[in-house]
Amino acid sequence: MAVYTRYEKVINAEGKELTVREALVSINRILDETLAEQEGDFDAESRWALVWFEQNGFGEGDYGDAELLSKAKGTSPQGLVDAEIVRSFGGKVRLLKPSELKRESLADSRMTVWKALHHLVQALQVEGESATADVFNGLGAQVESARELCYRLYSLCERKKRDAEARPYNELVRSWPEIVRLAREKSRVDFAQPSDTE
Repeated sequence: MAVYTRYEKVINAEGKELTVREALVSINRILDETLAEQEGDFDAESRWALVWFEQNGFGEGDYGDAELLSKAKGTSPQGLVDAEIVRSFGGKVRLLKPSELKRESLADSRMTVWKALHHLVQALQVEGESATADVFNGLGAQVESARELCYRLYSLCERKKRDAEARPYNELVRSWPEIVRLAREKSRVDFAQPSDTE
């Protein structure tokens, strides 16, 4: 956006003046397209959760809608329950909030990108960056996809003016460099510790 302070006017590809608002719309469109392409890296349950979150946030929705969406995303309502990302009750379905995740499920062999991200969010909100670095180290290959999903959810919440829901994702994005630093530091310390078998 600095270009708007340096030059008298900015011209688009058609030779017409490009306003700041038009530039922001274009930037957001390209960002959304880029983030949407990354969804292909997510597991079926996380792709389902992303669409469900866009429509319902952490609120309830109809079971029939959840089932229809699950078929389109290649999963099932029971698969979502088994993955521990939703609660289904009385004809309603809702995503579990980060505070509802069980810490012991970190070792779950069905760790979805959605759940990985929300374990990071929960750790940061409750215990801070150091504990989040421990979770980070425990997630392995899911970490990068979790970060991509975090950006996607933050962007979605911002666009829909859902500030309260955007806040935890923004906090994780802002803390990410420090969490990575702490995670690396902890990995070196753990690696340097002698094992009990020596």
